[in-house]
Amino acid sequence: MSSYKRALVLLPIIFIFFGCVPQTSNLVKYKYKAYENENELILHALEYMKQGNRQKASILFLNLFNKTLNDEYLFEYSRLAFSIKNYQDIITIVEANKEHIKKNEDKVSKIYILSLMQTKQVDKAKFVLDDLLKKYDTDSNKELLANIYLLKKDYEKAKDVFEEVYESTLTSNTLLNLVDVMYTYLNEKEDAINYLESHLKVYGCDNLVCSKLLGFYQEQKDINGVISVLKRTYISFKEDDKNKYTVDKVYKLLMYYLEKKDINEAIAFLEETKANDEKLLALYQNARMSNKAYELVQKLYKRTGNLDYLAQVAMLEFEVAKDREKVLKSVIKKFEDVLAVLDNHIYQNYLGYILIDYDIDVKKGLKLVEKALEKAPNNLAYIDSLAWGQYKLKDCKNAKINMQKVVDSAGLNDDEIRIHWEKIKECSK
Repeated sequence: MSSYKRALVLLPIIFIFFGCVPQTSNLVKYKYKAYENENELILHALEYMKQGNRQKASILFLNLFNKTLNDEYLFEYSRLAFSIKNYQDIITIVEANKEHIKKNEDKVSKIYILSLMQTKQVDKAKFVLDDLLKKYDTDSNKELLANIYLLKKDYEKAKDVFEEVYESTLTSNTLLNLVDVMYTYLNEKEDAINYLESHLKVYGCDNLVCSKLLGFYQEQKDINGVISVLKRTYISFKEDDKNKYTVDKVYKLLMYYLEKKDINEAIAFLEETKANDEKLLALYQNARMSNKAYELVQKLYKRTGNLDYLAQVAMLEFEVAKDREKVLKSVIKKFEDVLAVLDNHIYQNYLGYILIDYDIDVKKGLKLVEKALEKAPNNLAYIDSLAWGQYKLKDCKNAKINMQKVVDSAGLNDDEIRIHWEKIKECSK
């Protein structure tokens, strides 16, 4: 096993066994020998810890142990020494003081075994752990045994032990160790995924388990599995303000996969969760669901007062109308309200084209289109509007010149372009 993969399994266990902050509640209890400056040395050691100087703190705790033979100090020394990778020192000191390790035998022995593992003395670590398990048959010691089996590449035994511990504890960390062995080393990919799915159904989606399952599904290129996990993660975390950053990341990833798979499924998700009405509006428009888009954009405008939404209300009102002439007055008024504030070329062209096409005010419409073209001179839709306005004003020569640009670039597949081209050609004869 590579050192990288081995670290993935060992590190969680190391931090379960002992953290980086000293456990001081029992430091002055159970002394074997009294020592006059004991409290002073403890305070110095704690101050070094506060400063982040683990080397000096560990030396003081070792001195305290040597003076008092209180194995609580040996445990504190061992934890600190392990955190700065003084593995061989730990091994030497623990082996020289076995007869003095009583109250904290389990904790000190774990660090001793981990130090043996880090120095590649795996068989010796296994021998010591077997003896420790006879006295302390705990789940954490069993997990340590499973890690030794991993180092020895005995993956079946590692799996069996992790499985036993998981069935006893039902903890996420043990489950992750178990499924990593199954998925990575035993090629039991489907069973590993089923383990995770079963855990999620009973205990819900925590970040560790859902992330692991998501990674497996992504590796398997199972888009339905990916979407399923992301949905559960989003729903599980969305109500917790502490998870806002995670929820935002999950939402973006989920929408990517939903749109990749099926825009209708993406729409259904947003309709159900109300997660993002702005995104839902864009999807409605992409899917040409104009009536739904019209209904939603009206709500968005009422909610926000945003003039861009008012412009979209006008566009969609015109688009969905069964008789467009009946809504012209309303649509034009909305665009005029928008353009009184916003200098937007899309809205200028849209209103300009309506004024031209329905012969309401061709000259005004043409001016609006020309304003739009100042901002986007190569936009074919705007050039088409310009040519159509020129045609309406009988400027057939310029209308044909501009319409020719549109036809040359876009062809005649679009019905509106084809109709404009035919009429402008007739006008030019």
